[in-house]
Amino acid sequence: MTALEKATGDAVFKFEPFVLHVLCRELQDAQLLHSVAIDSGFRNSGITVGKGGKITMAVRSTHCLEVPLSHKGRLMVSEEYIEFLVHVANQKMEENI
Repeated sequence: MTALEKATGDAVFKFEPFVLHVLCRELQDAQLLHSVAIDSGFRNSGITVGKGGKITMAVRSTHCLEVPLSHKGRLMVSEEYIEFLVHVANQKMEENI
């Protein structure tokens, strides 16, 4: 709260979800891992193939959170709401684990 009271610009509370990048030897390996990730609830997962043929499977969670707290130095939310956001972010972190 002290840092937010001193802020002169915009402040955002942000929680980044779990991301795991796996380099795969074969496309079928990446496809299998992708199926397992999707079936496990990691709906933002995907496969990329680079120019050199490098196959990467990204397992991504959907547990993101991004909330503006202040605008041009003016606090837009209460301390109680920030405590709530911290609680929600901590729950999301437990889900990541």
